Amino acid sequence: MKVKSHFLPLLSLILMLQLGLNGCLGTGEYSEPVNILPATEISSEGDGETYAQRDPQMETNPDPSQEIPTPEGIEKVELWIAPYLPAEITYGLVVPLKLEVIDNYSEAGVHLEVGDAHPLTYLVYALAAPFPTVTDSVSSEDIRRVWFASDDFSGSPLLVSPETRDIFSAWWGPPQGGGVVIMPEDELLAYAWENRPGWVLLPFENLVPQWKVISVDGVSPIWKDFEVGKYPLSVPVSLSGVDTGPEEVVLTEFERLLTPTFNRHPDKLTTIVITGVTALVRATAWEMETKGITYPAEDVGEMMREADIAHISNEVPFVEKCPEPDPGQSGMIFCSNPEYMALLEEVGTDVVELTGDHFSDWGPDAVLYTLELYAEYGLPYYGGGATPEEGRQAITFEHNGNKIAFIGCNGKGGGYAPGSIGLPGAIDCKFDWLEGEIERLNSQGYLVIFTFQHNETYSFVPGQQLMREFKQVADYGAKIVSGSQAHQPHIMEFYEGSMLMYGLGNLFFDQLFISKDTVRALIARHVIYDGRHISTELFTIHFIDFSRPRFMETEDRIQLLIDVFTASGW
Repeated sequence: MKVKSHFLPLLSLILMLQLGLNGCLGTGEYSEPVNILPATEISSEGDGETYAQRDPQMETNPDPSQEIPTPEGIEKVELWIAPYLPAEITYGLVVPLKLEVIDNYSEAGVHLEVGDAHPLTYLVYALAAPFPTVTDSVSSEDIRRVWFASDDFSGSPLLVSPETRDIFSAWWGPPQGGGVVIMPEDELLAYAWENRPGWVLLPFENLVPQWKVISVDGVSPIWKDFEVGKYPLSVPVSLSGVDTGPEEVVLTEFERLLTPTFNRHPDKLTTIVITGVTALVRATAWEMETKGITYPAEDVGEMMREADIAHISNEVPFVEKCPEPDPGQSGMIFCSNPEYMALLEEVGTDVVELTGDHFSDWGPDAVLYTLELYAEYGLPYYGGGATPEEGRQAITFEHNGNKIAFIGCNGKGGGYAPGSIGLPGAIDCKFDWLEGEIERLNSQGYLVIFTFQHNETYSFVPGQQLMREFKQVADYGAKIVSGSQAHQPHIMEFYEGSMLMYGLGNLFFDQLFISKDTVRALIARHVIYDGRHISTELFTIHFIDFSRPRFMETEDRIQLLIDVFTASGW
């Protein structure tokens, strides 16, 4: 048996000093509020290893400087805390009781443990697999079957850490057979990637983008509409033995102090949708005129509107007297009717990228008119502008405590980026400047999303210069780098802690018959939680006509994912 140490954090020491506690926790002599902490080292069954404890969330409730009276008539209450629970679950809790934490379960009047007797909070877990996994959802019955029998997931076991094993053993019962493999938390990712397909059960807060989160019974913890009570991998933490007397007061106080979910807080989550090429011209514009301006959004609009931040890369300027759209237009000088702004509104656009090759097709006056139109609609833009200084300025958002910065440039330069010579339009990539700017944004706590307009290739693998420059801005500190130039999906890569998506394909553009790969495309939804990029979902779309993308059926979706992942070397 190994001892799992529970350290006393600095915050707890400060709280104890502020409260004027005059003895060690567990004496039962306090009339002041008690800061709940394990009094001694807590042991648990292990596999001969000692596992590092996660960083505490360091959240306190309520303010320890406020006086909290002890209820009259309450005698000493003895509390047992299950040793398998995360030690952080009681950090900073201030309870107005004469409370003693003891190690003997049978002698304690109150037990804090996994169970549904009196749920106080939930521990949220995720079922995940390496990112290049095509399976999107499984049933809870499948997971339990693996847990209790020798079955596995299509030849792969379910990987869990000893801590996760202990939690689910308390909730479901110990795993049986050979379907569950135990290993240290910090080894799970590498093992699963090296032994694909691999499946893992892990705490929500341990998610990283290299994992694909698999929904269970149609529910995923990375979705905004997540309901903890309807999710099979939500583990309730309860107080038992609190039916009457002073123990009932303990329940009341814990209910008041603990959050509904311990490790997943909706007010820390932000979703960001990144899209590929939008060019409302030629046959796309013609169909908008004949079928309705918002017709292209009929299938993808709801998903995009649901995002906290929806990105559009609109390559084409709006022109007041733009000619009627011609599906057979010759030449590559484009403009869009200002009425088409209704489509950007329909998909819930929050930020517009202006790095596109065609942004200056109708000259400086059209660029300035387009910028005025975006300002009128309250849409921030980046990657282009009235001046080089405006075009290079990052657009920043703060949402649910997350600080997000968008910045981008045109990697082709020259005539595609008039901003490079001081004219209105897209700006070129000045990498010396970008290095300092991305570092500055990082130093201010922003998670940087960088988007490129770059050289186009009609293949899954882009050019070497493009890939080299994507890595260059990742080295500067951009966490998500996405290509807005591609007319078909490109490969993707995890590189030095950043996610590189070399091209998503078209969103609204009329390249229906160029190739089978321009008929297909991706939309990426990135999940930011507590300041970190924790997950990315890929939405697969195909075009049913020249303007309208629709989400793929299962077989087509699987084939596109396989094509992209295989080309990516996964």
